[in-house]
Amino acid sequence: MKRDYLLFLLFILVVLAAPLAFRGYLLNVLIFMGINTMLAVALNLLLGFAGQISLGHAAFFGLGAYLSGILTATYGCNPWLALAVAAVAVGLLAFGLGFPILKLQGHYLAMATLGFGIIVNIVFNETVAYTGGPSGLSGIPNLRLGRTRFDGDLKNYYLIWTFTLATMLLGINLAHSRIGRALRAIHDSEVAARVMGVNARILKVQVFTLSAIISAVAGSLYAHTMMFIAPASFGFTFSVELVTMVIIGGLGNIFGSFLGAALLTILPELLRVVRDYDIVVYGLLLIVMTMYMPGGLAGGVAALARWIRTTRNRSVDHAQD
Repeated sequence: MKRDYLLFLLFILVVLAAPLAFRGYLLNVLIFMGINTMLAVALNLLLGFAGQISLGHAAFFGLGAYLSGILTATYGCNPWLALAVAAVAVGLLAFGLGFPILKLQGHYLAMATLGFGIIVNIVFNETVAYTGGPSGLSGIPNLRLGRTRFDGDLKNYYLIWTFTLATMLLGINLAHSRIGRALRAIHDSEVAARVMGVNARILKVQVFTLSAIISAVAGSLYAHTMMFIAPASFGFTFSVELVTMVIIGGLGNIFGSFLGAALLTILPELLRVVRDYDIVVYGLLLIVMTMYMPGGLAGGVAALARWIRTTRNRSVDHAQD
């Protein structure tokens, strides 16, 4: 437990110092990396800890973005209030949706969440009067804090990463709590967890709701940072990317969520020349990671650290002999 918190403190220092080394376009990539990390942590709480797959999580991300965008751009609502309203509204929707949908398991649950994501994306495209349809919604204002307007890359970087670090800290605390242990029990065997007194149904709905709320907040931040949103950003492909981030980073590992998000934020920039085939690359990555590194990047880093430590100890023992 202490190691996770020490690693988190070191990670904070790296995040604070990153703008000293990265400027312009690269700083903008780090902003998207922060948003993707929030989304990956949110999905990891559901998939990695509770073992409940979702192929429609981009819908919650999009709902947060559109609710916040419509309230501010169309109705002149305060951006912070709009963010809070979007989070609460999406949370209530997820809570109501969670009871029937989380009765399903395995590929049935995957198909149900996929259907939900497709329906929401169709709504984004068809409600032109509110969302702007396929053309998107523009005129979304930046967030403000007093006289400070978050209208530049550096300001947005620190804004986004403040929320991202808070999300990661929430995930770490949850992982080491009684609730986190109960979620892992559900992941391993829901029947066994119920026998041990865990209210699996309520707990699954609660973590589903929390995951949706975090995704909605990330969506609001995305909308107020970009000042423009379109349905294409919240489709099925992005849901697959989120699942890929979690699996590649490491199921049930908060720092793994960052590693997966970092890789899949940078990778599309490298794959622009084969943009139409990027989903194929993601699929190949999933296959390779599942076969050769089932613990994800976080598990691979931990295994490498153990190997280095073991090798060093053996070298010391041989030197003493």
